[in-house]
Amino acid sequence: MGNGEARVRGLAARAGGWSARHRWAAVGIWVLFVVLAMGLGSAAGRVDVKDSDQLKGETHTAARIIEDAGIDEPAGESVLIQARGGGLKATDAEFRSAVTAVVEAVEGTGKVTDVTSPYDTKTISKDGRSALVQFDMRGESDTAGERVEPVLKAVEGVQKDHASLRIEEIGGASMMKTFDDAFGDDFKKAEYSAVPVALGILLIAFGALVAALLPVALAVTAIMATMGLMGIVSHLQPMSDTANSVMLLVGMAVGVDYCLFYLRREREEREAGHDAQTALRIAAATSGRAIVVSGVTVCVAMAGMLFTGLAEFEAMGLASLMVVAVAMVGSVTVLPALLSLLGGRVEKGRIPFLRRRKAGGSQDSRFWTAVLRRVLARPVISVAVAAGALLAITAPALGMKTQQFTLDQEFGDSLPIVQTYNRLNDAFPGGSEPAEVVVRADDINAPEVKSALADFRDRAISSGASRGPVEIKLHDSQNVAFVYVPLVGGSDQDRAGESLDKLRDEVRPATLGKVDGVEAPITGQIAGSKDFNDQLAGAVIPVFAFVVVFAFLLMLLSFRSLTIALTSIVLNLLSVGAAYGILVAVFQHGWGASLVGAEGVGAIITWLPLFLFVILFGLSMDYHVFVVSRIREARLRGLATKDAIRHGVVTTAGVVTSAAVIMVAVFAIFGTLSMQSMKQMGVGLAAAVLIDATIIRGVLLPAVMALLGERNWYLPKWLHRLPDLTHDEAPRAVVAGPAARDDEGEPLKV
Repeated sequence: MGNGEARVRGLAARAGGWSARHRWAAVGIWVLFVVLAMGLGSAAGRVDVKDSDQLKGETHTAARIIEDAGIDEPAGESVLIQARGGGLKATDAEFRSAVTAVVEAVEGTGKVTDVTSPYDTKTISKDGRSALVQFDMRGESDTAGERVEPVLKAVEGVQKDHASLRIEEIGGASMMKTFDDAFGDDFKKAEYSAVPVALGILLIAFGALVAALLPVALAVTAIMATMGLMGIVSHLQPMSDTANSVMLLVGMAVGVDYCLFYLRREREEREAGHDAQTALRIAAATSGRAIVVSGVTVCVAMAGMLFTGLAEFEAMGLASLMVVAVAMVGSVTVLPALLSLLGGRVEKGRIPFLRRRKAGGSQDSRFWTAVLRRVLARPVISVAVAAGALLAITAPALGMKTQQFTLDQEFGDSLPIVQTYNRLNDAFPGGSEPAEVVVRADDINAPEVKSALADFRDRAISSGASRGPVEIKLHDSQNVAFVYVPLVGGSDQDRAGESLDKLRDEVRPATLGKVDGVEAPITGQIAGSKDFNDQLAGAVIPVFAFVVVFAFLLMLLSFRSLTIALTSIVLNLLSVGAAYGILVAVFQHGWGASLVGAEGVGAIITWLPLFLFVILFGLSMDYHVFVVSRIREARLRGLATKDAIRHGVVTTAGVVTSAAVIMVAVFAIFGTLSMQSMKQMGVGLAAAVLIDATIIRGVLLPAVMALLGERNWYLPKWLHRLPDLTHDEAPRAVVAGPAARDDEGEPLKV
């Protein structure tokens, strides 16, 4: 078969061929798509997830009641006035003077309403050394952080006049402002630094500016288009800022990876002596096919998040799915068009100190060639050592504990407001995050309802669920009441959870539950965490099953091998398990936490395990499909299975290493943030990708395939009727050996 005459088939090959022949049209269509998506998305506007849709259960019911009643809950603030040392008490004149000064100062700003004195509300600690002045911010709670600065300044002024007391403000608005000031810019810088980090690594990988810019350009345009699509789709499935950040992470990772796979193969074929047209055709049919298989598998994995029933997860899943699909389409359409347009100019902007490989030079990695020689010589030992190491790393995951983080867990003691939070919880257990009972009745002022509210307040304290004070706020016109119950346990979520259970299971049925027509769901930070955990626990099995089963089917159809499909799933599960083990060891137990600038907080953030499973299972398929496709391609060219394994792994080692380094670097950026949850996500993703690209793909995969031999390509006869999606490989001009045959002596079909 002559050079340039190889006939290739398949979606990726046809798309790449058409784009190379109609290159200006392909580039124009892509640019038009990106511009239209952004324009339509901007015109449509983005609909964000509402509080009432965030969770199911009682938290959802409470949010719906508040929303239906049209009540805009203001951002509540408190000023903690506390004696330093063992001196003053709330009954002393100086203490009273400070309380009066605080009340007058915050009222004088004109930014607050409903200011209450601790002497009226009985918000004085048991030891008499601490008191709370409470008030609400005027205006919408979502933007209260933007208006709280004058109030904070007023409280600071009172503090200067009363050195013997500690006077500190804390609440929804002040925390919002503090976090925005401290971490808003930090988080944005992390997102924006992903692009230059990826570009820098690509410059080293390719040694040329133009070649390095192409993957970044594709990833950025895919992200831009997806941002527009998110606006359109949000009218059917609301989105969120979290979904936007996750989309950017995933888009940058897969966009660069897919382009990298394609570019490396096209360059390899040109350096092997093929003309530009043939090199593009082979890259389209091989790496292009691997991109399509990988992209569809990643999309399926991301779709697993749609089965959680959690609005935030559904938004993240849909946004990630869209950016992967857009990046995949761009990789097999506009990329070949650009490569055809650029031709040899793709090597422009050479980096002087990076030596260019000679045409026709070996693409094999010396390091991985040496590793593979030992792995394939002793596959049993290699499997035992690698699998044993991964299982040992996975072991700590068996004791994983998940929970929503309290303020001190999330941020440590790095912020003054965290110390205020801790002091407030010590003086008024549960006072910083009380349970909120949202009571709706036909007539909130009916005698039986008022009596039930009073009984609830008394029993909440007598039952041991709260030490008080329990505050009741009536909204007469809406027939709604809010009951705020500080939970015993405070920031200790396990103890606070027990107090919540008492309220829900004992106190409420004996009081409010006895009045006909009364709804009284209990919400709040502790309740929200419990409802989230309960719903997430119910979603784990369906999501795991969906992702694993569909990934198995896709691998089965793409490689027509039962063995490949099964080993793919097992290896990916090992990779995910190892990531879980590292997370638990570092962040739950604190082993080596200081090495990554973290600390052991005794738990993993609730949403992370399922999120990591879906993301990692999808991204792991990038490398797996790419490496196995190359092995299978070599096998079909006539190489023996062991030689095909060696060829497939060492020739893909460079691109897999480059792709992994980019992913690890991008994910590690998020591990540098101050928020504990972001650290856990960044470290978990970075560690898993590193393990996947080294131990899994470089040692365990080749060792397992070497042990299986020809059984790697086993497909039972009763499965031969399955659709054949393996015809995309391009025949090579040079055949390395006799035609490959299966176990029964029949030629292996392409």
